[in-house]
Amino acid sequence: MEKAQVYFTSFKATGSENLLQKLHRLMKTAGFENIDFQDKYAAIKIHFGEYGNLAFLRPNYARVVADYVKEMGGKPFLTDCNTLYVGSRKNAIDHLETAYVNGFSPYQTGCHVIIGDGLKGTDEALVPINGEYVKEAKIGQAIMDADVFISLTHFKGHEMAGFGGALKNIGMGCGSRSGKMEQHCDGKPSVNAEQCVGCGACARICAHGAPVITDKKAVIDHDKCVGCGRCLAVCPKDAIAADFSNSIEMLNKKIAEYSLAVCQNRPCFHVSLICDVSPNCDCHAENDIPIIPNVGMLASFDPVALDQACADLCNQMKPIPESVLGQNMKSSTACDHEHGHDCGHEEHNDVFTMTHPDTEWTSCIEHAVKIGLGTNEYELHTI
Repeated sequence: MEKAQVYFTSFKATGSENLLQKLHRLMKTAGFENIDFQDKYAAIKIHFGEYGNLAFLRPNYARVVADYVKEMGGKPFLTDCNTLYVGSRKNAIDHLETAYVNGFSPYQTGCHVIIGDGLKGTDEALVPINGEYVKEAKIGQAIMDADVFISLTHFKGHEMAGFGGALKNIGMGCGSRSGKMEQHCDGKPSVNAEQCVGCGACARICAHGAPVITDKKAVIDHDKCVGCGRCLAVCPKDAIAADFSNSIEMLNKKIAEYSLAVCQNRPCFHVSLICDVSPNCDCHAENDIPIIPNVGMLASFDPVALDQACADLCNQMKPIPESVLGQNMKSSTACDHEHGHDCGHEEHNDVFTMTHPDTEWTSCIEHAVKIGLGTNEYELHTI
């Protein structure tokens, strides 16, 4: 397979060109106008951010994409699917309200918001892909009804997938609630009773009643657990850990196969912005300080190459010392110096694995290459 073409520009701006104009130029240079948008419905997949989170992409960027689609004669709409966990985006009404509160109204973005899998997350298209792990992906119906698919991704860390890039935005983000369950189902967390203080944060966040507080300790019922990982993130004592075994790898491979289901057989274009690189997904109702400085904006027709290029650029950046990444690297280095050997920590060359040591992201990209979604070989063009 030939190398993919990935286009990059920094966040540096001038008096003659602001960042929004620069994004438009990036997309044009990457070949956006080669897509036939005339009278076509164009789904712009974006994460609207959980209520309280401020790391999500500003709606101004979405406006650039929507206006460009309209300029080309298309009919754009912003979209995302409902969440598996309890939060401000668990149904279409709450999801729309959150999107509007966070600035994604038609007045700000120039197009409407359609929740891809409907009111309760049950409006889904069954998309055959004959993958190794998924035979029939469950994708939000409105997303599959679109003639053109565009991903607009906030590139950031992720507590389960290593990072949240284009493939995560597409594969997991476009899955209906049952589609998300299918992707998550191989990982089940457990509680370290010695660390647990019985605060109940895990029980409050769970949509399925899996964590139960007994004798001031949490216990997770694996028959009820769907493996979404929300309880891991909210535990104030880090008392919950996933029984990962191969579940992270399985999750990543299913994300790749779901991404294939979304992208196959229609024109697609992908944009990722590496800014406010929070350690966790925008699904969190909070966002910790970024783990690295802002990097830039990238665009490509190949989502796999785009994710690889974003990861490579991030790994060239120095960690922000006060961030989770900075603290983890400082702790790891101190541990190695104290004991005079590697104490089992990951190598200090991947900012995402160092942020979440129990995760990895390469299996997603490798599997995406294997199933023909794209390539991880690319040429980076800086504009």
